Amino acid sequence: MEMGMIGLGKMGANMTERLLQGGHRVVVYDREPGPVHTAASLGATPSDSIQGLVSQLDAPRAVWVMVPAGDPTENVLSALADVLSPGDIAIDGGNSNYRDSMRRATTLKARGIHFIDVGTSGGVWGLTEGYSMMVGGETEVAESLRPIFETLAPAPDNGWGHVGPSGAGHFVKMVHNGIEYALMQAYAEGFEILKVKKDFGLDLHQVAQIWRYGSVVRSWLLDLTAAVLSEDQDLTDIRGWVEDTGEGRWTVAEAIDEDVPAPVITLSLLMRLVSRQETSYAAKLLAAMRNQFGGHALPTEIR
Repeated sequence: MEMGMIGLGKMGANMTERLLQGGHRVVVYDREPGPVHTAASLGATPSDSIQGLVSQLDAPRAVWVMVPAGDPTENVLSALADVLSPGDIAIDGGNSNYRDSMRRATTLKARGIHFIDVGTSGGVWGLTEGYSMMVGGETEVAESLRPIFETLAPAPDNGWGHVGPSGAGHFVKMVHNGIEYALMQAYAEGFEILKVKKDFGLDLHQVAQIWRYGSVVRSWLLDLTAAVLSEDQDLTDIRGWVEDTGEGRWTVAEAIDEDVPAPVITLSLLMRLVSRQETSYAAKLLAAMRNQFGGHALPTEIR
């Protein structure tokens, strides 16, 4: 099967390479020429524009968009819609908000263009391990893309599936990321407790290795944690500043909208915000209030 790939960041480039390894023809475009040249060296067909990419595909065309969520995705899909024809398929494999995906599906449908939203997980390891894909959109259209999904997935019959109508793929991926936040926070807190217990002189890498096999808490995230701890258990060169892509926030907002209590996911998001504070005004004010009502020493008085 042939398809177009727009966006050759790390994930888009790796997906392109995996598709090429699977025998698919891939026409590629990125606003930066370097990644296009790299993909071409692997066997992809290069293009210097979105229009050029579409012109090199046979109808009905399938074009996968792998760019950051928000305006970049909106702009690319808008440009793509102007050059696609009725019956063609636009695929958004990024981390878009599911409400945007529902809107885009309606907009493109009015022009006769099919829209598929694919929540994609796998990160930089997807090239070798495969990608987990949560597919939203029309059943028949999703089925027509089966050869692509089977190639990108960890196995043809594992790690991917059509989960519902337009927006469902990105909705499921949103919740997936919310859960990911909570799991990461739990591991981080647990290992910090282990680290500060100096009495036992624990080897954190050894503990992680023990937990990786047979333990109830074994997981791929634990595998990655063990790899990190094997290099430097003090994490000397890492700043404790944690970014979020927005999907954790959307998950928390959705939980509130649906009256679903999600305290663990919510707190894991808030802890990421805490990580970005050099100093906390709230903490300063708490200290000042304790001083006012109880005469407790202010931190500046403690040496």
